Amino acid sequence: MIIYKKNLKLKIVLKILFILLLILFFSSTFVHANFFDGSPEVVDKLNSAFEKIESWMLKLSTPAAAVAVAVGLFMKKFSFGDEERIRVAKKLIRGSLFSYAFILVLDLVLSAIQTLLK
Repeated sequence: MIIYKKNLKLKIVLKILFILLLILFFSSTFVHANFFDGSPEVVDKLNSAFEKIESWMLKLSTPAAAVAVAVGLFMKKFSFGDEERIRVAKKLIRGSLFSYAFILVLDLVLSAIQTLLK
């Protein structure tokens, strides 16, 4: 019963807060004036920043994946029959290859979206 009252009070407070935010958003002329402004300088800066982050991610992911696979292979090679080390090595190799593939697919999808927008 006490938990129900606390949840009810929380829901009421959240609804009131949401309504106040909506009223503030729709009544503010500052928001309306800047919402449709489109300020291209900020957009250009954000686009260039995301492009730099994407290029850094691709440049760093290839050597990182190679190092992780190499460590996994060496761990598997020098496990001397220890099943736990072999399992960890396989998991490391598989995880690094899946992560690298995910990054490459993400780059492919972003490039496709970028060409569709232009």
